[in-house]
Amino acid sequence: MLKKILIPSFAFFGMSLIALYAARVEDRAVIETKVENEVYEPVVVLELFTSQGCSSCPPADILLDNVKKQHPEDVFALSYHVDYWNYIGWEDPFSKSTYTKKQREYNQKFRYRSNYTPQLVVNGREHFVGSNAAKLTSKITTYKDRKTTNNITLDGIVKSDFGISFDFNLEGDIKGRQLRAVLVLDERTTSVKKGENRNRTLKNSNIVIAEKYIPLQSSRGKSSISIPSIASRGEDLTLILLVEADNLDVTAAAKASMKL
Repeated sequence: MLKKILIPSFAFFGMSLIALYAARVEDRAVIETKVENEVYEPVVVLELFTSQGCSSCPPADILLDNVKKQHPEDVFALSYHVDYWNYIGWEDPFSKSTYTKKQREYNQKFRYRSNYTPQLVVNGREHFVGSNAAKLTSKITTYKDRKTTNNITLDGIVKSDFGISFDFNLEGDIKGRQLRAVLVLDERTTSVKKGENRNRTLKNSNIVIAEKYIPLQSSRGKSSISIPSIASRGEDLTLILLVEADNLDVTAAAKASMKL
């Protein structure tokens, strides 16, 4: 009689544990799927690869600045000045070899044969000639209707003479993500003495003057970025924080403006 009572009891207990484990696995799967499928408000990040030594670039520089002014909240405009035009006589003061490398990485992703200027990259996903106003307008409309998989907020900003510290909070899946902190100079006018734009006065806008990649250990954190000496007191700066996937897609962005 004892066996008849105990055996069914143990069997029932075992079945209960299996059911409980299965329920937990199912709940975890639902949570993970929810995180993966989470959608957030659209973001439009425009990265222009340009140079003061390129005669085709000024129209693209102007176009990008106009677009930023037309969409001040939800368009993030960045101008990366490359260094491969410096050899023709004018050294762009904002150019860096690291920006040329960044452009090369994009073109490797796009399977495009070489770097060129002016090249505009949208959300790290596609590229076209940066002076093409019709295409740029069309792409802004497209990406404004396309939900993204992350959201980033930027606060706790403290500025000193040497750098800017900040807090960030990332929503959505952080797997395969990193942060890119970018410091952007609002505008600067330069009298170009040599090269293809010799004897022209150029007004460059949205100039990237510093960049830092931040590995993600958790969705919340603190970091900082140095202010380079090329920025002068009284100039307007924008701190932009981008969420970047392993494949270079940009999945979220936030920004804060300040005066140096």
